[in-house]
Amino acid sequence: MKKMMISGVTALALLTGGIVSFGGVGSSVEAAQVTTRFKDVPSTHWASSAINSAVEQGYFKGYTDGTFKPSSPVTKAEMAIILGRLSDQPNASTQEQNNFTDIPEWAKSGVSTAIAKGFITPSNYKGKLDAQGALQRGEMATWLMQGLTVVDPEYKQVLSDVTNTVVPAKEYFTGKLASAQKNAVAVALGTGLMSVANDKTFGVDRTTTRAEVAVLIARYAAVAKTKPADFQGLNELRAVGLTGTNLNIIAKSFKQTPERKIILSGNQKYDEVVTNDFSKVRNKEIVTDTNYADLKVLNWIIVDTNVASNNRSIYYPVFVDEGVKLQNDRYFSFVEFDLNIKSASMNQPQAGSLLNSATFNPLASPQSKSFLSYEAPKTGDYTLNRGVFGVKNPIYWAQGMLHFNQSVTRAVTLETKEGAIFSVIDTK
Repeated sequence: MKKMMISGVTALALLTGGIVSFGGVGSSVEAAQVTTRFKDVPSTHWASSAINSAVEQGYFKGYTDGTFKPSSPVTKAEMAIILGRLSDQPNASTQEQNNFTDIPEWAKSGVSTAIAKGFITPSNYKGKLDAQGALQRGEMATWLMQGLTVVDPEYKQVLSDVTNTVVPAKEYFTGKLASAQKNAVAVALGTGLMSVANDKTFGVDRTTTRAEVAVLIARYAAVAKTKPADFQGLNELRAVGLTGTNLNIIAKSFKQTPERKIILSGNQKYDEVVTNDFSKVRNKEIVTDTNYADLKVLNWIIVDTNVASNNRSIYYPVFVDEGVKLQNDRYFSFVEFDLNIKSASMNQPQAGSLLNSATFNPLASPQSKSFLSYEAPKTGDYTLNRGVFGVKNPIYWAQGMLHFNQSVTRAVTLETKEGAIFSVIDTK
């Protein structure tokens, strides 16, 4: 049976089934007769399908005035009860006690069940859940990811693998994504369980609404039935986290350069120094062609613009504007550089001369509207008049091209000052 790879775009469409009851979760919700039409949920509402499906199945109830209040926040206690009612969610093999001191009586059983099912870890709190407080999206991501590790233990490894990844959310690029939530946010995005808003933020501090809950529970049910390896976006996030690049996911035809196609110097031996493992050169000082600065490559992202939208890289919307297409023999190459400038007046052209490479080119940052909207570090953040860098240690993203027409393509090579040589070439 052929394995189906699910992109982030496809995952976002998995909105059917698995919605759980929201009725009777406390005094804040007064049950009304079930209806699939609410005054405040028109057919054009982004979550109308999920809301109406949940109500039709008897899982959600509206208010006596005929409204659903889709934008009303959900409290932590209410969400805990909902998660505790997921019948397909197994109990965790190791369970903690419900030692929270601020749980209202009507929610104690539901919170205990959510703990038993692995969604909530009391040891991560200091005795209080803030049960009546609104649940924020960052904490929601953490709860749902903890739940997935119970359904499929591989998600524990997934959460570890994305520790050093590039998260496609504005908060990551602006340094506002807390390390305690980064991994959960990354996996939530990689599975399509959650997504960024129109302003490109994940919204870790935004409250979770009733409409979002209707959608998220449905998505969770779908994701829980899917193996982590079947999500292309998640595979990219894992690869970048572990190696620094998504090359092996997006450009699989690039393999280690054969010995006959690479020139080594001195006493270098091919088997000892040449590798296709990018982690061997990631965050290492690279041998440069000029001496204006010391240079490290932190991350390398490949984007193919000539695939169907549902097979795009999870990083496409970060770097590339909708509708942009390159020629069929090239990919976009986006590189995060870390420079340690040696002179007082190094400019952008001199930065570009550091590496004689169209693929790893420190000259200039992307200028797409998408890239600018994510507010990722760029050359313009550090340059003054005439492109002269005004800081000694700029860290920024730059744009290049990766060619894959084998008849004209040269090997893509980086050599560290420690001696390791990363070298790959197209084998199509």
